[in-house]
Amino acid sequence: MIGRGMIGAMMRRDHKGFTLIEVVLIIVVLGIIAAVAIPRMGDLAESSRKSATLSELQAIKKAIVGNPTISSGGRYIDVGFEGDIGHPPASLSELGAKPGSLVVYNKFTRHGWNGPYIDTSGNEYLTDAWGGSYRYNQAARTISSESGTDTITISF
Repeated sequence: MIGRGMIGAMMRRDHKGFTLIEVVLIIVVLGIIAAVAIPRMGDLAESSRKSATLSELQAIKKAIVGNPTISSGGRYIDVGFEGDIGHPPASLSELGAKPGSLVVYNKFTRHGWNGPYIDTSGNEYLTDAWGGSYRYNQAARTISSESGTDTITISF
């Protein structure tokens, strides 16, 4: 004879784990979340590359024309490459290494190459955040990045 306690124990089963339906539902929900989130992450990466490239272009511009916010004794002291030499560089590499054709800076005449004008570690200042080379146009006084979805151009 089976007692009441035995029947209750047989009917009550403690389930530990998920059913197949629950697992499938979780996978579907995660798939939907991934389908929405992945394109937004791509947009975020593109936006950060644009921001980094624009920031670097601003630094290159300051290396060429100087920084008007830096003065001493009421005198503009950060004149950049153009202020020291008298013209913009022929190429962006002149901002980091003195070309043989330019004279060394003379502190009395305040003329000559007084660089490096920009951080040259790894020559990273020559490429944008996508790894493409900047387009420098001395005559038009522009620096451009054409590697991303939009062309970023800055004038100096």
